Amino acid sequence: MRNPMFARILLLAAASIAGALPAQETPSDTLLTVNHYLDYETVGEPRISPDGASIVYTRRWVNKQEDRWETALWMVNADGTENRFLVKGGSPVWSPDGTRIAYLAEGEPKGVQLFVRWMNAEGAISQLTRVERAPGNIEWSPDGRWVGFTMLAPKPEVWSIDLPAAPEGAKWTPAPRYVSALHYRADRQGFIESGFTHLYVVSADGGTPRQITHGDWNVGARFDALPGGAGWAWTPDGKSIVFDGLMDTDWDMRYRDSDINLVDVATGQARKLTSQRGTWTGPAVSPDGQWIAFSGYPAVKQTYRVQDLYVMKIDGSQVRRVTGEWDRQPDALTWASDGSGVYATAGDRGTSNIWFIPVAGGAPRQVTTGVQMLTLGSVARTGVAAIVRTAPQEPPDIWRLDLKKPASLAQLTRVNEDLLARIKLGAVEEVWYTSTNGARIQAWVVKPPSFDPSRKYPLIMEIHGGPHGMYNTGFNFSFQNFAANGYVVLYTNPRGSTGYGTDFGNAINLRYPGVDYEDLMAGVDTVINRGYVDAKRMFVGGCSGGGVLSSWVIGHTTRFAGAAVRCPVMDWLSFAGQTDIPFFTYNFFEKPFWEDPKRWLEQSSLMYVGNVQTPTVIMTGELDLRTPMPQSEEYYAALKMRGVPTALLRFAGEYHGTSSKPSNFMRTQLYMMSWYQKYGGKPIS
Repeated sequence: MRNPMFARILLLAAASIAGALPAQETPSDTLLTVNHYLDYETVGEPRISPDGASIVYTRRWVNKQEDRWETALWMVNADGTENRFLVKGGSPVWSPDGTRIAYLAEGEPKGVQLFVRWMNAEGAISQLTRVERAPGNIEWSPDGRWVGFTMLAPKPEVWSIDLPAAPEGAKWTPAPRYVSALHYRADRQGFIESGFTHLYVVSADGGTPRQITHGDWNVGARFDALPGGAGWAWTPDGKSIVFDGLMDTDWDMRYRDSDINLVDVATGQARKLTSQRGTWTGPAVSPDGQWIAFSGYPAVKQTYRVQDLYVMKIDGSQVRRVTGEWDRQPDALTWASDGSGVYATAGDRGTSNIWFIPVAGGAPRQVTTGVQMLTLGSVARTGVAAIVRTAPQEPPDIWRLDLKKPASLAQLTRVNEDLLARIKLGAVEEVWYTSTNGARIQAWVVKPPSFDPSRKYPLIMEIHGGPHGMYNTGFNFSFQNFAANGYVVLYTNPRGSTGYGTDFGNAINLRYPGVDYEDLMAGVDTVINRGYVDAKRMFVGGCSGGGVLSSWVIGHTTRFAGAAVRCPVMDWLSFAGQTDIPFFTYNFFEKPFWEDPKRWLEQSSLMYVGNVQTPTVIMTGELDLRTPMPQSEEYYAALKMRGVPTALLRFAGEYHGTSSKPSNFMRTQLYMMSWYQKYGGKPIS
């Protein structure tokens, strides 16, 4: 299955950029070069059977012929034996009695459909739905008779006019697309079909789905009114469903508001349970059906706020916050079997571990510890959990954990063991340093596999997006690839990042970029002072929020020899009308630009293009609706007018980012290294 030819073709293609640029790397069996990406695999969605005996999970690999990722369901025993392919598809969910799994896969007549597979020796498969639009967020009813899901209920918008009929055989221009909503397109989707997402149920034996919720509103908490998933759960008696979403007709003008609601499955009568306006998401019903756990916060204007854990009675009464002074965000809420509390994962200083939050009072207790990223999949009746774990030098794999015995954490799969068996990876070092106003900032440095502290290496600083995001201690193929080619890689979580509490994440409120730039520069100085970085051969890059900051960096300093600005925002004024997240954009400023354009201009990288001397390559997907191509074109044209060495790469078939397709991930890596080598010399071999 190994096919380095594809990678060699990409190497030759990348060398054509901007004239005769240097070759980027030589495929290797002992270093992590881009050719290995074609054989790299990932895992996700681990679901453990109710009795704790088996785990079904998704396994993803590169289809080299079609240039896309493929996904299938695999199954492994809880002791790690008999790891085997099950069926093509994803999003598996076990039935309550453990006899079946429901999952999503391509079906008839077309598109994604809902399936059920019996887990006995026969392994019979039934297609439950034959719907026109894709189901999502599937869950079994407690008695195993029904499968619930979300799906779009279309409601076309039509502007009727008295246009004369076209003559027979005439080829008239199609009617214009009618747009009346602020949000009419979404990244990775394109134009949004008019309609509303609602809850449905279908018999586990197949049949016609029945719509449960109705109205001109959407099931599912929505950020910036964009389509997305939904958090919902059955009550133990199967008579009701609790769900997040906003049952208001002005939902499309609400930035991030969401309620917790309850609907009667038989009658479809729905009512709101939360009374205070805010962001309330992810409801989970206690085993006795008396309580609902959910996360969120009351409405605030600040751009970032950690979500707290709340509980309330099933009727919406006795609402209380149970996380106390804990300033971390609980995710993947799962009740303990005795109802005493909730298990959750939480991002904390570049890691993600499992916590237990008692609902009767008391501080959250950390269940797992370590430099790792854990994702909680599901928990069996026995208290054994299926999780995904990754660490700095360990790609994601499926692990098992008895939540009452943290030391029982055990690895079940090793999907990249064959790929990495002879690969020498770069060491990853955690670094803390002090920035302006005494802020303590966390960063990591990846060193070349044959690192020698007495030598000087070129530096690549990569900046994360969001801007409210978090670099973490999980395995990073991109950074290890840079290190394998002789670069020291610096990645840091400046102020504005998540995982450090509300105040830290909100430090860039109404001033972005701002102190985050100061934190990045302090990180560069810290690494330079360690003596192994060549200060004349430093490079900076990043995508999305990282594109914002990398362009801001080169507009405020000339210390970098080259830059790779990817999928950036350059001009906040024009961006507000181009992006699919207008509320997010306006929320970063105290006043709209028609009242106070000065602040909008001051925070735009385009306004500092007159300072740029750094050779800059700009990369953006041609389908990008989050940071659309005109943002990159504005910057590119300005750099060309000033005579700054620059190139614009328009990635075909890409929405936001430049790496969703396997070939484009490899191109991104190679183009960056090619550009850096042209303006900084070849790294130390």
